[in-house]
Amino acid sequence: MEYKKTLNMSKSGFPMRAGLAQREPDMLKHWEEIDLYNELLKKNEGKPLFSLHDGPPFSNGALHMGHALNKALKDFITRSYAMRGYYTPYIPGWDNHGMPIESAIIKQNKLNHKAMSVSEFRSACHEFADHYIDVQREGFKRMGVVGDWEHPYKTMDPGFEAQEVRVFGKMYQNGHIYKGLKPVYWCPHDETALAEAEIEYKDDPCTTVYVKFPMHDDLGKLPQLDHSKLYFVIWTTTIWTLPGNLAIALHPDESYAVVKAPNGELYIMAEALTEKVMKIGGFDSYEIVETHPGSFFENMLADHPFLPKTSRLVLADYVTMDSGTGCVHTAPGFGADDYVTCKRYGMDMVVPVDDQGKHTAYAGKYEGMTTDESNPVILQDMKDNGSLFASEDIVHSYPHCWRCKKPIIFRATPQWFCSVDSFKDEAIAACEDVRWVPAWGKDRMRSMILERTDWCISRQRRWGLPIPVFYCKDCGKPVCTPESIEAVAELFEKEGSNAWFDRDAADILPKGFTCPHCGKSAGFDKETDTLDGWFDSGSTHFAAMERDQGFWPATMYIEGLDQYRGWFQSSLLVAVGALGRGAPFKECLTHGWTVDGEGKAMHKSLGNGMDPAEIFAKYGADLLRLWAGSSDYHVDVRCSDEIFKQLSQNYLKFRNTAKFCLDNLVGFDADHLVEPADMLPLDKWAVTRLNDLLTKAYTAYDNYEFHVVSHMINDFCVVDLSSFYFDILKDRLYCDEAEGLSRRSAQTALFLILDAMTRLFAPILAFTCDEIWLAMPHRSCDDARNVLFNEMVLPYNGYALSEGEMAQWTRIAALRTAVNGALETARADKTIGKSLEAEVDLTVTAEDAFLADMDAAALADLFIVSQVRVDVGDELKVAVRPASGAKCARCWKVLPTVGSDAAHPDLCPRCAAVVSKLPVIE
Repeated sequence: MEYKKTLNMSKSGFPMRAGLAQREPDMLKHWEEIDLYNELLKKNEGKPLFSLHDGPPFSNGALHMGHALNKALKDFITRSYAMRGYYTPYIPGWDNHGMPIESAIIKQNKLNHKAMSVSEFRSACHEFADHYIDVQREGFKRMGVVGDWEHPYKTMDPGFEAQEVRVFGKMYQNGHIYKGLKPVYWCPHDETALAEAEIEYKDDPCTTVYVKFPMHDDLGKLPQLDHSKLYFVIWTTTIWTLPGNLAIALHPDESYAVVKAPNGELYIMAEALTEKVMKIGGFDSYEIVETHPGSFFENMLADHPFLPKTSRLVLADYVTMDSGTGCVHTAPGFGADDYVTCKRYGMDMVVPVDDQGKHTAYAGKYEGMTTDESNPVILQDMKDNGSLFASEDIVHSYPHCWRCKKPIIFRATPQWFCSVDSFKDEAIAACEDVRWVPAWGKDRMRSMILERTDWCISRQRRWGLPIPVFYCKDCGKPVCTPESIEAVAELFEKEGSNAWFDRDAADILPKGFTCPHCGKSAGFDKETDTLDGWFDSGSTHFAAMERDQGFWPATMYIEGLDQYRGWFQSSLLVAVGALGRGAPFKECLTHGWTVDGEGKAMHKSLGNGMDPAEIFAKYGADLLRLWAGSSDYHVDVRCSDEIFKQLSQNYLKFRNTAKFCLDNLVGFDADHLVEPADMLPLDKWAVTRLNDLLTKAYTAYDNYEFHVVSHMINDFCVVDLSSFYFDILKDRLYCDEAEGLSRRSAQTALFLILDAMTRLFAPILAFTCDEIWLAMPHRSCDDARNVLFNEMVLPYNGYALSEGEMAQWTRIAALRTAVNGALETARADKTIGKSLEAEVDLTVTAEDAFLADMDAAALADLFIVSQVRVDVGDELKVAVRPASGAKCARCWKVLPTVGSDAAHPDLCPRCAAVVSKLPVIE
């Protein structure tokens, strides 16, 4: 008889090779055919709500790894909550307005936007944004992200725009919006104001200068000094701002010295910085003539070093003694602190730079020069006229535009602002009611709001939501009333926001509308600025989520770390300032950036980027999901081909574990599991280890620690299952009676493990776990259509071993390691070949005396040897010798009982009993 054919070695047909790149697209088609998303909602209808509101990506390019990480994490969250008994609607969205779209379309489509009408250009932007929505949507669907992809929200949709207009109107009526002349971040290249979240800092070389401002009027306080040689010394890294200087700020309480240099000149500077500054000026020796507090110099006047005007001495608490001279160059048109200080002293605003970053006539001979062009000219002029005290070439961190990557300037322009100061206390209070993950997110958000006085919400762009404000032609004042807001909102809802540019004000406003300020109706002009894109995305919780889905607030917002100053903050400010509510989210979760394998930012120009589409084609989407699910995303997440190769090995360990289970569950009836009382101890040990995995993994899911889940499952597969349980189990699975209790006990454990582990890992390995689900047996209560339609299982406590019993199994595992070491030595010296050729004599200490009471055959199976003898002694000893007896032709164990059944002279009693019950196989 060919005994190999009598073994229980059925094959499930589940392939060892994943072929994910080829298999996944067919699975996606199947998911669409069964309407996976809507069926999931039907399945969980009536259960508690978990709503993750999608932070909208810009629709201005193809998918990148940052998108992939973000959407993978969101899908892990929605799937894991759906599989834990929650109703989980997920509506994806896109941010469509603003400079990112304008910049991309002008560059890629080579549009001459200045030759186009506003509506023509906006329509081109709309079409461009729609195209990349489709591109990104297909990428997200390819990743297996479950959501309502047929009905996403878009910030450029007419219905959304109408609601955003109403949000603006509510904030305006609440008194939080005003127009003012204040310094803002300004991009001369793109000719627009920028939000703080649109700024990137880079190291730039620059020339820093120390400049002498001659004393003009000392208010009679320094008569003993020679005023012709007396100077205030200031320091700046932005030479081009000097034409805008109106004041010099000193700290009121710090000590300031009049310092006499060997050349006879007298310099006023902070006493604490004197040694450092004089050294930079090239003076090894000097004399401090007298000292005074900063307040002593208030309202004195100094002459400007190269323009015919004076500079007032003012006081400010923000002046520090850690750099410069303690005498701070103050130009209100170029700095927020400068603006506030000069306003406090009643000075007029001066802005000597235009929209293109060129000096105006106010700057004198520098008129028409860009800021970069004027720097060397002004420097040379100061050298020539003797006003330059010293200069140094340094590298400093300087703000750049996030789109064009060029340096920006700080410049005062007429802009619309949201006064954060006017509702700051309420916004801070709203932070207290949110679960921040990580917890330090609350302090970061609070500090950012505390430091913020205003939010510049206007942009000088064409592609954006028009600011719905009119100007009276009689009195010139801005007009924004509930009536005008509703008229604009209704118009946008019907025709879209292009109507603002296509229609006259009279066609938009209600008939007979009069100015609320002067009562006249001679006509109105429309505002030409558009709203900041952060106002768009900050309104999504009202204009999309509440409008379309009917709930507020969201359970969760999750985005990158930069969104504390972006979407998280703008959403919170809109909710508090416009709606008078708290935060629009109950939980706020953040993730880090994606970087290359060395931790460097990825750029096409460096050739170190990774394309999700290439990963789909080479490894499959599940590997990309495993990358996201194996990474500690609270810090920067590295990605490289080497990392994906390593992840492939982890993936194969899980897949092979599943295949082992599936192959040994062929024909298994999952509705008839072995009862806990009948399950063998080893199988109970495996289920108890599974219970521990489930308990810890559920906690990890609660804390959104997906990498903990992935690593624990990998360890369970490798350490508990492959290296221990499966290794021991093979003989029982392959050789015992197919329907006997011992084998069904093992199959029950394998089923419980596979069923639980597949559900547990399904939020992360969406494709593979569904592939396993479709291949495995199920109980009649399971939904066999898709693993996602089933809840994660709770620990099987009925099958669990006690703590004491598990402690004994820990000792068995340790002794097994010792036995394996002895077997390796015996194999090396040719005492034995395979481990089943061995007989082990084991001496254990009193701690492990329980082994002497175990069934010898069962203990031999644990060590994968043929025979074991156990004695109790003073120390652990392991002796290995060739087993006595004959080799069973079926299971290969060497036993003295082989041949005891005359009908099967070459089989052991176990195998003979099994074979005798089988039909004759020739």
